[in-house]
Amino acid sequence: MTAESVLNVARPDVERAELLVWLKDTLRAEYGERGLDSRREPMHELISTILSQRTTHADEEAAYQELRELGDWDAIIAAPTEQVAHAIRRSQYPESKAPRIQQTLVALRDSPGGYSLEFLRDMPVKDALKFLTDLPGVGIKTASLVLLFNYARPVFPVDTHVHRVTTRVGAIPKMGEQAAHRALLKLLPADPPFLYELHVNLLRHGQRVCSWTAPKCGVCVLRERCDAYATYGGKVPSWKA
Repeated sequence: MTAESVLNVARPDVERAELLVWLKDTLRAEYGERGLDSRREPMHELISTILSQRTTHADEEAAYQELRELGDWDAIIAAPTEQVAHAIRRSQYPESKAPRIQQTLVALRDSPGGYSLEFLRDMPVKDALKFLTDLPGVGIKTASLVLLFNYARPVFPVDTHVHRVTTRVGAIPKMGEQAAHRALLKLLPADPPFLYELHVNLLRHGQRVCSWTAPKCGVCVLRERCDAYATYGGKVPSWKA
């Protein structure tokens, strides 16, 4: 095998870091520049991201809006769990998400900051991640989304689309999503606007082109440097996390 034919995943960190810069620039040309801007207030981001697991964006938003019809956060805590589950029924697994949401709200209510998450803006990133991931039902993806989107902290959320595209391209080896957060962040610059744009455009690319099954390699702007395309051509197999 020549040096030119070595897959990205086998290359040193410095080259895979350069590959991620190329991904960001190439996806910007395809989907446009995306400025870092909070799409919704922090508590909305936190609770909606809990709702989003295995759920479409439309159903996530519908579930959140019906949840808020129960009242303020204290009212949601006080509501019967079955009523909360019914309110979020358009989200997948409402019976398991409802008690986690209530438990998370209780933990926040009883914390020094209450329902305000503004203290996360100045807290060391490591401590902010720990605070959020210690909440019931909050994993590293949800915590990273809140910190990056709302407070421009240098973290990189890895959802299923980001995970799939970066693995297929060969920026990281195959690993679980939680490990992928650490592996990718190690390669990326501590630059929140860069991280935000790369996240958003990778997500869009995963939804539109590099899909879970039957990816559209023929129209993919990343195929010239993609490990999966180099290995399988236009017959990249369905993704298995």
